[in-house]
Amino acid sequence: MKVLKHIAGLLLVIAGIIVVRTFMHSPAPMADVTQVNIDIDSNAVAQHLSESITFRTVSNQSMGNKKNEQFAGFIQWVKDTYPQVNQQLELVMLNQTLFYKWQGSDVSLKPILITGHYDVVPVIPGSEVKWQHPPYEGKIVDGIVWGRGALDDKSGVVGMLEATTFLLADGFLPARTVYLSFGHDEEIGGPMGAAAVTAYLKAQNVQLAWSLDEGSFLFKGMFPGVDNLVAAINVAEKGSVTLDIVATAAGGHSSMPPKNNAVGVLAEAINKLEENPVPGGLQGLSATMFDEISRYFDFPMRMLFANRWLFDSLIDRQLSNVTFSNAMLRTTTAPTMLSGSVKTNVLPIEAIATVNFRVHPRDTPESVQAHVESVVADEQITVRTRGGRGASEVSSWETQGFEQIAQSLREVYGEVAVTPGLMIAGSDSRHYGQVADDAYRFNPFEIGQEDLAGFHGTNEKMSVDAFVLGIKSYVQIMRHGAGS
Repeated sequence: MKVLKHIAGLLLVIAGIIVVRTFMHSPAPMADVTQVNIDIDSNAVAQHLSESITFRTVSNQSMGNKKNEQFAGFIQWVKDTYPQVNQQLELVMLNQTLFYKWQGSDVSLKPILITGHYDVVPVIPGSEVKWQHPPYEGKIVDGIVWGRGALDDKSGVVGMLEATTFLLADGFLPARTVYLSFGHDEEIGGPMGAAAVTAYLKAQNVQLAWSLDEGSFLFKGMFPGVDNLVAAINVAEKGSVTLDIVATAAGGHSSMPPKNNAVGVLAEAINKLEENPVPGGLQGLSATMFDEISRYFDFPMRMLFANRWLFDSLIDRQLSNVTFSNAMLRTTTAPTMLSGSVKTNVLPIEAIATVNFRVHPRDTPESVQAHVESVVADEQITVRTRGGRGASEVSSWETQGFEQIAQSLREVYGEVAVTPGLMIAGSDSRHYGQVADDAYRFNPFEIGQEDLAGFHGTNEKMSVDAFVLGIKSYVQIMRHGAGS
Protein backbone atom coordinates (compact mmCIF):
# COMPACT_ATOMS: atom_id res chain seq x y z
CA MET A 1 0.00 0.00 0.00
CA LYS A 2 2.85 2.35 0.87
CA VAL A 3 4.48 1.56 -2.46
CA LEU A 4 1.29 2.53 -4.30
CA LYS A 5 1.11 5.76 -2.34
CA HIS A 6 4.72 6.55 -3.22
CA ILE A 7 4.04 5.82 -6.90
CA ALA A 8 0.91 7.97 -6.84
CA GLY A 9 2.83 10.78 -5.16
CA LEU A 10 5.61 10.53 -7.72
CA LEU A 11 3.12 10.62 -10.59
CA LEU A 12 1.47 13.66 -9.02
CA VAL A 13 4.82 15.44 -8.82
CA ILE A 14 5.62 14.58 -12.44
CA ALA A 15 2.18 15.81 -13.54
CA GLY A 16 2.75 19.04 -11.66
CA ILE A 17 6.13 19.53 -13.32
CA ILE A 18 4.57 18.91 -16.74
CA VAL A 19 1.78 21.44 -16.16
CA VAL A 20 4.09 24.13 -14.75
CA ARG A 21 6.58 23.74 -17.60
CA THR A 22 3.72 23.93 -20.09
CA PHE A 23 2.44 27.22 -18.67
CA MET A 24 6.00 28.57 -18.66
CA HIS A 25 6.43 27.56 -22.31
CA SER A 26 4.71 30.65 -23.68
CA PRO A 27 5.77 33.40 -26.09
CA ALA A 28 8.02 36.12 -24.77
CA PRO A 29 6.25 39.47 -24.56
CA MET A 30 6.59 41.34 -27.83
CA ALA A 31 8.08 44.81 -27.71
CA ASP A 32 5.65 47.60 -28.44
CA VAL A 33 5.81 48.25 -32.17
CA THR A 34 3.92 51.01 -33.91
CA GLN A 35 2.44 49.79 -37.17
CA VAL A 36 3.41 51.89 -40.15
CA ASN A 37 1.16 53.67 -42.61
CA ILE A 38 2.65 53.25 -46.07
CA ASP A 39 0.54 54.23 -49.07
CA ILE A 40 1.02 51.75 -51.92
CA ASP A 41 -1.05 51.91 -55.12
CA SER A 42 -2.29 48.31 -55.16
CA ASN A 43 -3.61 48.47 -58.73
CA ALA A 44 -0.34 49.82 -60.10
CA VAL A 45 1.92 47.32 -58.32
CA ALA A 46 -0.36 44.40 -59.24
CA GLN A 47 -0.18 45.49 -62.86
CA HIS A 48 3.61 45.59 -62.69
CA LEU A 49 3.78 42.08 -61.23
CA SER A 50 1.40 40.94 -63.96
CA GLU A 51 3.58 42.46 -66.67
CA SER A 52 6.72 40.85 -65.28
CA ILE A 53 5.14 37.40 -65.53
CA THR A 54 4.54 37.79 -69.28
CA PHE A 55 8.30 37.55 -69.93
CA ARG A 56 9.12 33.85 -70.29
CA THR A 57 12.43 34.03 -68.46
CA VAL A 58 12.67 30.27 -68.14
CA SER A 59 15.84 28.58 -66.94
CA ASN A 60 15.91 25.15 -68.54
CA GLN A 61 18.50 22.61 -67.53
CA SER A 62 19.78 22.78 -71.10
CA MET A 63 21.14 26.24 -71.91
CA GLY A 64 20.42 25.59 -75.57
CA ASN A 65 16.70 26.04 -74.91
CA LYS A 66 17.11 29.47 -73.34
CA LYS A 67 15.17 32.35 -74.94
CA ASN A 68 17.57 35.24 -74.53
CA GLU A 69 15.14 37.71 -76.07
CA GLN A 70 12.78 37.13 -73.15
CA PHE A 71 15.53 37.93 -70.64
CA ALA A 72 16.54 41.01 -72.62
CA GLY A 73 12.90 42.07 -72.72
CA PHE A 74 12.57 41.76 -68.96
CA ILE A 75 15.73 43.79 -68.36
CA GLN A 76 14.45 46.56 -70.62
CA TRP A 77 11.07 46.41 -68.88
CA VAL A 78 12.77 47.00 -65.51
CA LYS A 79 14.59 50.03 -66.91
CA ASP A 80 11.41 51.45 -68.45
CA THR A 81 9.11 50.72 -65.51
CA TYR A 82 11.39 51.93 -62.72
CA PRO A 83 13.09 55.07 -64.07
CA GLN A 84 13.86 56.52 -60.61
CA VAL A 85 15.76 53.38 -59.63
CA ASN A 86 17.78 53.42 -62.83
CA GLN A 87 18.48 57.16 -62.62
CA GLN A 88 19.50 57.37 -58.97
CA LEU A 89 21.17 54.01 -58.36
CA GLU A 90 24.29 52.74 -60.09
CA LEU A 91 23.61 49.71 -62.30
CA VAL A 92 26.19 47.11 -63.24
CA MET A 93 25.10 44.34 -65.60
CA LEU A 94 26.78 41.05 -64.74
CA ASN A 95 25.79 38.87 -67.65
CA GLN A 96 21.97 39.12 -67.42
CA THR A 97 21.86 39.85 -63.71
CA LEU A 98 20.94 43.40 -62.69
CA PHE A 99 23.17 44.58 -59.85
CA TYR A 100 22.34 47.97 -58.31
CA LYS A 101 24.27 50.06 -55.82
CA TRP A 102 22.48 52.64 -53.66
CA GLN A 103 25.34 54.59 -52.16
CA GLY A 104 25.13 55.28 -48.43
CA SER A 105 26.41 58.40 -46.70
CA ASP A 106 28.53 56.56 -44.11
CA VAL A 107 31.25 54.51 -45.78
CA SER A 108 32.37 53.15 -42.41
CA LEU A 109 29.21 51.01 -42.26
CA LYS A 110 29.22 47.61 -43.92
CA PRO A 111 26.72 47.45 -46.81
CA ILE A 112 23.70 45.18 -47.00
CA LEU A 113 22.42 43.18 -49.97
CA ILE A 114 18.77 42.49 -50.75
CA THR A 115 18.22 40.09 -53.59
CA GLY A 116 15.87 37.93 -55.63
CA HIS A 117 15.80 36.23 -59.01
CA TYR A 118 13.65 36.77 -62.07
CA ASP A 119 14.24 33.47 -63.85
CA VAL A 120 11.59 30.79 -63.43
CA VAL A 121 11.28 27.03 -63.82
CA PRO A 122 9.55 25.62 -66.90
CA VAL A 123 5.89 24.69 -66.94
CA ILE A 124 5.71 20.93 -67.45
CA PRO A 125 4.69 20.35 -71.07
CA GLY A 126 1.07 19.22 -71.27
CA SER A 127 0.18 20.59 -67.84
CA GLU A 128 -0.89 24.00 -69.17
CA VAL A 129 -4.50 22.84 -69.33
CA LYS A 130 -4.46 22.27 -65.56
CA TRP A 131 -3.82 25.95 -64.89
CA GLN A 132 -6.89 28.01 -64.01
CA HIS A 133 -5.32 30.85 -65.98
CA PRO A 134 -2.47 30.60 -68.55
CA PRO A 135 0.93 30.50 -66.81
CA TYR A 136 2.56 33.34 -68.75
CA GLU A 137 -0.28 35.83 -69.14
CA GLY A 138 -0.15 37.33 -65.66
CA LYS A 139 -3.93 37.44 -65.37
CA ILE A 140 -5.37 39.44 -62.46
CA VAL A 141 -8.65 37.84 -61.42
CA ASP A 142 -10.58 38.58 -58.22
CA GLY A 143 -7.56 40.12 -56.50
CA ILE A 144 -5.15 37.34 -57.49
CA VAL A 145 -2.17 37.59 -59.86
CA TRP A 146 -1.71 34.27 -61.67
CA GLY A 147 1.36 32.92 -63.40
CA ARG A 148 4.80 31.42 -63.27
CA GLY A 149 6.99 33.55 -61.03
CA ALA A 150 4.16 35.02 -58.96
CA LEU A 151 5.66 33.33 -55.90
CA ASP A 152 9.10 32.23 -57.09
CA ASP A 153 10.44 34.88 -57.38
CA LYS A 154 9.28 37.77 -59.55
CA SER A 155 7.11 38.97 -56.67
CA GLY A 156 10.32 39.39 -54.70
CA VAL A 157 12.15 41.24 -57.48
CA VAL A 158 9.23 43.51 -58.35
CA GLY A 159 8.49 44.03 -54.64
CA MET A 160 12.05 45.26 -54.03
CA LEU A 161 11.89 47.59 -57.04
CA GLU A 162 8.56 48.99 -55.84
CA ALA A 163 9.96 49.49 -52.32
CA THR A 164 13.07 51.23 -53.64
CA THR A 165 10.92 53.50 -55.84
CA PHE A 166 8.76 54.37 -52.83
CA LEU A 167 11.77 55.26 -50.68
CA LEU A 168 13.34 57.37 -53.43
CA ALA A 169 10.10 59.30 -53.88
CA ASP A 170 9.89 59.72 -50.11
CA GLY A 171 13.35 61.30 -50.05
CA PHE A 172 14.99 58.52 -48.05
CA LEU A 173 18.80 58.77 -47.96
CA PRO A 174 20.56 55.59 -46.79
CA ALA A 175 23.39 55.86 -44.30
CA ARG A 176 24.48 52.32 -45.11
CA THR A 177 25.05 51.37 -48.76
CA VAL A 178 22.37 49.06 -50.14
CA TYR A 179 23.00 46.61 -52.97
CA LEU A 180 20.16 45.05 -54.95
CA SER A 181 20.82 41.95 -57.04
CA PHE A 182 18.28 40.43 -59.42
CA GLY A 183 19.60 37.10 -60.63
CA HIS A 184 18.87 35.50 -63.99
CA ASP A 185 19.90 31.87 -63.37
CA GLU A 186 19.07 30.95 -59.78
CA GLU A 187 16.95 28.00 -60.92
CA ILE A 188 20.07 26.32 -62.33
CA GLY A 189 22.39 27.22 -59.46
CA GLY A 190 23.35 30.84 -60.21
CA PRO A 191 26.71 30.12 -61.93
CA MET A 192 26.60 33.25 -64.11
CA GLY A 193 24.45 35.44 -61.89
CA ALA A 194 24.90 35.29 -58.12
CA ALA A 195 28.36 33.76 -58.56
CA ALA A 196 29.37 36.71 -60.76
CA VAL A 197 27.96 39.19 -58.23
CA THR A 198 29.91 37.48 -55.46
CA ALA A 199 33.12 37.57 -57.51
CA TYR A 200 32.51 41.26 -58.27
CA LEU A 201 32.05 42.10 -54.58
CA LYS A 202 35.17 40.14 -53.66
CA ALA A 203 37.15 42.05 -56.28
CA GLN A 204 35.85 45.31 -54.76
CA ASN A 205 36.83 44.09 -51.26
CA VAL A 206 33.21 44.45 -50.13
CA GLN A 207 32.13 42.52 -47.06
CA LEU A 208 28.40 42.74 -46.35
CA ALA A 209 26.89 43.11 -42.90
CA TRP A 210 24.08 40.82 -44.05
CA SER A 211 22.20 39.68 -47.11
CA LEU A 212 18.52 38.91 -47.56
CA ASP A 213 17.52 36.46 -50.27
CA GLU A 214 14.40 34.45 -51.09
CA GLY A 215 13.46 31.72 -48.64
CA SER A 216 10.58 31.13 -46.28
CA PHE A 217 7.35 33.17 -46.11
CA LEU A 218 4.87 34.33 -43.51
CA PHE A 219 2.81 31.21 -42.91
CA LYS A 220 -0.88 31.36 -42.05
CA GLY A 221 -2.60 28.21 -40.82
CA MET A 222 0.42 26.00 -41.50
CA PHE A 223 0.81 24.95 -37.88
CA PRO A 224 -2.25 23.44 -36.14
CA GLY A 225 -3.59 25.59 -33.34
CA VAL A 226 -1.38 28.59 -34.18
CA ASP A 227 -3.40 31.72 -34.97
CA ASN A 228 -0.42 34.06 -35.34
CA LEU A 229 1.42 34.53 -38.58
CA VAL A 230 4.69 32.59 -38.37
CA ALA A 231 7.81 34.06 -39.98
CA ALA A 232 10.64 31.56 -40.11
CA ILE A 233 13.59 33.66 -41.25
CA ASN A 234 15.93 31.04 -42.63
CA VAL A 235 19.49 31.35 -41.33
CA ALA A 236 20.82 28.34 -43.22
CA GLU A 237 19.96 26.17 -46.19
CA LYS A 238 20.38 22.50 -46.88
CA GLY A 239 22.99 21.13 -49.23
CA SER A 240 22.37 18.59 -51.96
CA VAL A 241 24.05 15.42 -53.11
CA THR A 242 22.91 13.04 -55.83
CA LEU A 243 23.87 9.37 -55.87
CA ASP A 244 23.35 6.61 -58.42
CA ILE A 245 22.45 3.24 -56.90
CA VAL A 246 23.65 0.69 -59.45
CA ALA A 247 22.56 -2.96 -59.50
CA THR A 248 24.37 -5.36 -61.82
CA ALA A 249 23.44 -8.81 -63.17
CA ALA A 250 24.30 -11.12 -66.05
CA GLY A 251 21.58 -9.93 -68.41
CA GLY A 252 20.16 -12.12 -71.14
CA HIS A 253 16.78 -12.84 -72.74
CA SER A 254 13.60 -11.95 -70.85
CA SER A 255 12.18 -15.41 -71.56
CA MET A 256 14.65 -16.91 -69.05
CA PRO A 257 14.87 -14.42 -66.16
CA PRO A 258 17.23 -15.36 -63.32
CA LYS A 259 16.21 -15.20 -59.71
CA ASN A 260 18.29 -12.07 -59.11
CA ASN A 261 17.39 -9.75 -61.97
CA ALA A 262 19.17 -6.36 -61.69
CA VAL A 263 15.83 -4.56 -61.55
CA GLY A 264 14.64 -6.65 -58.60
CA VAL A 265 17.92 -6.16 -56.76
CA LEU A 266 17.67 -2.43 -57.35
CA ALA A 267 14.05 -2.32 -56.17
CA GLU A 268 15.05 -4.04 -52.94
CA ALA A 269 17.86 -1.53 -52.43
CA ILE A 270 15.54 1.45 -52.93
CA ASN A 271 13.05 -0.07 -50.52
CA LYS A 272 15.82 -0.37 -47.90
CA LEU A 273 16.77 3.26 -48.41
CA GLU A 274 13.23 4.49 -47.90
CA GLU A 275 12.77 2.34 -44.80
CA ASN A 276 16.10 3.49 -43.32
CA PRO A 277 16.34 7.27 -43.76
CA VAL A 278 19.39 9.25 -42.69
CA PRO A 279 19.12 9.61 -38.89
CA GLY A 280 17.70 12.94 -37.74
CA GLY A 281 16.10 14.48 -34.72
CA LEU A 282 15.02 17.71 -33.14
CA GLN A 283 18.40 19.28 -32.49
CA GLY A 284 20.29 22.48 -33.21
CA LEU A 285 18.56 24.97 -35.52
CA SER A 286 15.49 22.75 -35.96
CA ALA A 287 15.06 22.53 -32.19
CA THR A 288 15.30 26.31 -31.88
CA MET A 289 12.67 26.81 -34.57
CA PHE A 290 10.15 24.40 -33.08
CA ASP A 291 10.85 25.60 -29.55
CA GLU A 292 9.78 29.11 -30.62
CA ILE A 293 6.79 28.09 -32.75
CA SER A 294 5.50 25.58 -30.21
CA ARG A 295 4.99 28.40 -27.70
CA TYR A 296 2.00 29.43 -29.82
CA PHE A 297 0.48 25.92 -29.98
CA ASP A 298 -2.65 24.91 -28.09
CA PHE A 299 -2.16 23.44 -24.60
CA PRO A 300 -1.83 19.71 -25.48
CA MET A 301 0.83 20.35 -28.17
CA ARG A 302 2.61 22.93 -25.99
CA MET A 303 2.74 20.33 -23.26
CA LEU A 304 4.72 17.97 -25.49
CA PHE A 305 7.32 20.54 -26.57
CA ALA A 306 7.61 22.04 -23.08
CA ASN A 307 8.52 18.61 -21.75
CA ARG A 308 10.82 17.15 -24.34
CA TRP A 309 12.67 15.32 -21.57
CA LEU A 310 9.62 13.06 -21.44
CA PHE A 311 8.01 13.25 -24.89
CA ASP A 312 10.98 13.62 -27.26
CA SER A 313 10.52 10.25 -28.98
CA LEU A 314 6.81 10.92 -29.50
CA ILE A 315 7.53 14.36 -30.96
CA ASP A 316 10.12 12.90 -33.29
CA ARG A 317 7.69 10.28 -34.58
CA GLN A 318 4.95 12.84 -35.12
CA LEU A 319 7.18 15.35 -36.92
CA SER A 320 8.73 12.60 -39.04
CA ASN A 321 5.28 11.65 -40.35
CA VAL A 322 4.68 15.12 -41.81
CA THR A 323 6.53 15.90 -45.05
CA PHE A 324 7.38 19.51 -44.19
CA SER A 325 8.54 18.92 -40.63
CA ASN A 326 10.37 15.71 -41.52
CA ALA A 327 12.49 17.75 -43.94
CA MET A 328 13.42 20.03 -41.05
CA LEU A 329 14.68 17.13 -38.95
CA ARG A 330 16.98 15.23 -41.28
CA THR A 331 18.66 14.76 -44.62
CA THR A 332 15.85 13.66 -46.92
CA THR A 333 15.93 10.79 -49.41
CA ALA A 334 14.21 11.20 -52.79
CA PRO A 335 14.55 8.60 -55.60
CA THR A 336 13.94 10.66 -58.75
CA MET A 337 15.10 8.75 -61.84
CA LEU A 338 15.27 5.13 -63.01
CA SER A 339 16.95 3.42 -65.95
CA GLY A 340 17.35 -0.18 -66.99
CA SER A 341 17.22 -2.19 -70.16
CA VAL A 342 17.36 -0.76 -73.68
CA LYS A 343 14.63 -3.14 -74.92
CA THR A 344 11.51 -4.77 -73.56
CA ASN A 345 12.79 -8.35 -74.00
CA VAL A 346 16.37 -7.76 -72.84
CA LEU A 347 17.38 -8.23 -69.22
CA PRO A 348 19.48 -5.27 -68.05
CA ILE A 349 23.13 -5.66 -67.19
CA GLU A 350 22.75 -2.54 -65.06
CA ALA A 351 19.71 -1.02 -63.42
CA ILE A 352 20.23 2.45 -61.99
CA ALA A 353 18.24 4.56 -59.57
CA THR A 354 19.21 8.20 -59.14
CA VAL A 355 18.52 9.47 -55.64
CA ASN A 356 18.68 13.08 -54.49
CA PHE A 357 19.48 13.87 -50.86
CA ARG A 358 18.94 17.32 -49.32
CA VAL A 359 21.74 17.53 -46.79
CA HIS A 360 20.95 18.75 -43.27
CA PRO A 361 23.61 20.95 -41.59
CA ARG A 362 24.45 18.10 -39.21
CA ASP A 363 25.51 15.89 -42.17
CA THR A 364 27.98 16.06 -45.06
CA PRO A 365 27.81 14.62 -48.59
CA GLU A 366 30.43 12.08 -47.51
CA SER A 367 28.51 10.97 -44.43
CA VAL A 368 25.33 10.63 -46.51
CA GLN A 369 27.09 8.41 -49.03
CA ALA A 370 28.54 6.30 -46.22
CA HIS A 371 25.04 5.86 -44.78
CA VAL A 372 23.66 4.81 -48.16
CA GLU A 373 26.45 2.32 -48.75
CA SER A 374 25.84 0.73 -45.37
CA VAL A 375 22.09 0.44 -45.99
CA VAL A 376 22.23 -1.04 -49.51
CA ALA A 377 25.36 -3.15 -48.97
CA ASP A 378 25.23 -6.06 -51.44
CA GLU A 379 27.71 -7.68 -53.81
CA GLN A 380 25.47 -6.70 -56.74
CA ILE A 381 25.13 -3.05 -55.64
CA THR A 382 27.53 -0.14 -56.03
CA VAL A 383 27.00 3.53 -55.19
CA ARG A 384 28.29 6.26 -57.50
CA THR A 385 28.23 9.96 -56.73
CA ARG A 386 27.16 12.64 -59.16
CA GLY A 387 28.56 15.26 -56.83
CA GLY A 388 26.94 17.76 -54.54
CA ARG A 389 27.54 20.34 -51.86
CA GLY A 390 27.16 20.48 -48.12
CA ALA A 391 24.73 22.63 -46.18
CA SER A 392 25.49 26.30 -45.71
CA GLU A 393 26.97 27.89 -42.63
CA VAL A 394 24.38 28.75 -39.99
CA SER A 395 24.04 32.52 -39.63
CA SER A 396 23.40 34.20 -36.31
CA TRP A 397 19.87 35.19 -35.33
CA GLU A 398 21.15 37.37 -32.50
CA THR A 399 22.18 40.27 -34.72
CA GLN A 400 20.94 43.73 -35.52
CA GLY A 401 20.10 42.65 -39.07
CA PHE A 402 17.87 39.75 -37.97
CA GLU A 403 16.10 41.99 -35.47
CA GLN A 404 15.59 44.70 -38.09
CA ILE A 405 13.88 42.21 -40.40
CA ALA A 406 11.71 40.96 -37.51
CA GLN A 407 10.81 44.51 -36.45
CA SER A 408 9.88 45.41 -40.03
CA LEU A 409 7.48 42.47 -40.25
CA ARG A 410 5.78 43.41 -36.98
CA GLU A 411 5.45 47.03 -38.08
CA VAL A 412 3.52 45.84 -41.13
CA TYR A 413 1.69 42.71 -39.95
CA GLY A 414 1.34 43.21 -36.22
CA GLU A 415 1.99 40.29 -33.85
CA VAL A 416 4.15 37.89 -35.83
CA ALA A 417 5.85 34.83 -34.36
CA VAL A 418 9.42 35.24 -35.64
CA THR A 419 11.89 32.38 -35.45
CA PRO A 420 15.12 31.33 -37.15
CA GLY A 421 14.50 28.58 -39.69
CA LEU A 422 16.18 26.16 -42.07
CA MET A 423 15.62 26.44 -45.81
CA ILE A 424 14.98 22.94 -47.11
CA ALA A 425 15.64 23.89 -50.75
CA GLY A 426 18.51 25.94 -52.22
CA SER A 427 18.99 29.60 -53.08
CA ASP A 428 21.53 32.03 -54.47
CA SER A 429 22.65 32.62 -50.89
CA ARG A 430 25.05 29.73 -51.40
CA HIS A 431 27.04 32.38 -53.32
CA TYR A 432 26.12 35.60 -51.52
CA GLY A 433 26.88 34.07 -48.14
CA GLN A 434 30.57 34.02 -49.09
CA VAL A 435 30.71 37.83 -48.79
CA ALA A 436 28.19 38.38 -45.98
CA ASP A 437 28.70 38.15 -42.23
CA ASP A 438 25.19 36.67 -42.07
CA ALA A 439 22.92 35.42 -44.85
CA TYR A 440 19.14 35.41 -44.35
CA ARG A 441 16.52 33.85 -46.60
CA PHE A 442 12.98 35.17 -46.38
CA ASN A 443 10.18 36.56 -48.57
CA PRO A 444 7.88 38.92 -46.60
CA PHE A 445 4.66 37.69 -48.24
CA GLU A 446 1.84 35.84 -46.48
CA ILE A 447 0.93 32.42 -47.90
CA GLY A 448 -1.26 29.51 -46.84
CA GLN A 449 -1.20 25.75 -47.23
CA GLU A 450 -3.08 25.97 -50.54
CA ASP A 451 -0.29 28.08 -52.07
CA LEU A 452 2.47 25.52 -51.60
CA ALA A 453 1.54 23.46 -54.66
CA GLY A 454 2.31 26.50 -56.82
CA PHE A 455 6.04 26.38 -56.11
CA HIS A 456 7.53 24.85 -59.26
CA GLY A 457 4.03 23.43 -59.82
CA THR A 458 0.62 24.29 -61.21
CA ASN A 459 -1.49 27.41 -60.56
CA GLU A 460 1.24 29.56 -59.06
CA LYS A 461 -0.33 32.77 -57.80
CA MET A 462 -0.03 35.73 -55.43
CA SER A 463 -2.85 37.73 -53.91
CA VAL A 464 -2.67 41.48 -54.50
CA ASP A 465 -3.22 42.13 -50.78
CA ALA A 466 -0.30 39.86 -49.85
CA PHE A 467 1.89 41.50 -52.49
CA VAL A 468 1.17 45.00 -51.18
CA LEU A 469 1.98 43.99 -47.58
CA GLY A 470 5.21 42.40 -48.81
CA ILE A 471 6.22 45.63 -50.55
CA LYS A 472 5.58 47.54 -47.32
CA SER A 473 7.78 45.04 -45.51
CA TYR A 474 10.60 45.58 -48.00
CA VAL A 475 10.24 49.35 -47.48
CA GLN A 476 10.75 48.91 -43.74
CA ILE A 477 13.55 46.36 -44.12
CA MET A 478 15.45 48.77 -46.36
CA ARG A 479 14.64 51.74 -44.14
CA HIS A 480 15.88 50.05 -40.98
CA GLY A 481 18.70 48.10 -42.60
CA ALA A 482 20.20 51.15 -44.33
CA GLY A 483 19.37 53.63 -41.61
CA SER A 484 22.28 52.86 -39.33
